[in-house]
Amino acid sequence: LVGNFLGTLCVYAVLLGYRRYQLGLEFDRGLLREMNRFGMPLVPSALALWAINFVDRFLVLWLKGKDAVGVYTIGVQVSSAIVFLLFAFRTAWPAYAYSIKEDDEAKLTYGFVLTYLAFITCWISTALGVLAPWIVRLLTSKPSYYGAERTVAPLCFAAAAFAAYTVVAIGVGRARKTQFNWVITGLAAALNIGLVLALVPPLGIFGAALASLVTYVAMFLGMVWNAQRVYPVRYQWRRIGTLAAASAALTVAGRLTRGPFALELGLALALPLVLFPLGFYLPGERARLGALLHR
Repeated sequence: LVGNFLGTLCVYAVLLGYRRYQLGLEFDRGLLREMNRFGMPLVPSALALWAINFVDRFLVLWLKGKDAVGVYTIGVQVSSAIVFLLFAFRTAWPAYAYSIKEDDEAKLTYGFVLTYLAFITCWISTALGVLAPWIVRLLTSKPSYYGAERTVAPLCFAAAAFAAYTVVAIGVGRARKTQFNWVITGLAAALNIGLVLALVPPLGIFGAALASLVTYVAMFLGMVWNAQRVYPVRYQWRRIGTLAAASAALTVAGRLTRGPFALELGLALALPLVLFPLGFYLPGERARLGALLHR
């Protein structure tokens, strides 16, 4: 911690000297007030997101003990593949999204970004959910850990819902009306706590994973409602619904069949093909995919 702090402080000092010509001693009260109006609601929102990410493990510890937390954490680690992808996306997305000056172009871009990001995260979620028994057995050595496989699919789809939330929330930032962000995330945190308390006693760690999935989906829907009020975007809801339904169906099929590895691997990779007869792809996308397959 000390090394991280000192390293960051040294970089700050160098940048302060390098950019000194941009930094003056002027004070703009109006600008400060505008910055606080935009940024202060994001502070409790960030705290609520932190609570959603971690409070389930504290509650599982309290309700089921340390062994259950250890098994649950294995499922969290497997699903973290989407979190790593999302970290890279969240780093680049705001700068790119705000760099689009024209609102019409921005709204069109946001709609396609949500669809394509949902496609990637749902496909990864399907693959990890279907192959979870094999992955958990590969990473663990004791049968007592194998129960973690039940948590992988809901935790992965919860991460996919959070990815969609980050795309939709950019509209609120672009409109500079972040006042309700903390309300949505705060209600989501309260919902998560209530669901964990209700579901973990009868369902164990699967109940905690299911609570995370319901919480993130509800938070995404709440942000959709909020963002569409202040910055309406024509998202491709039919395509997203088709994608979510197909992804969930393949995951359930993979979990129910429990067949040989080749069969489950086929189900894990089948989502792009299943979407063809469902009319998910646009004509231009079908043409590009056809050319790619032809090569």
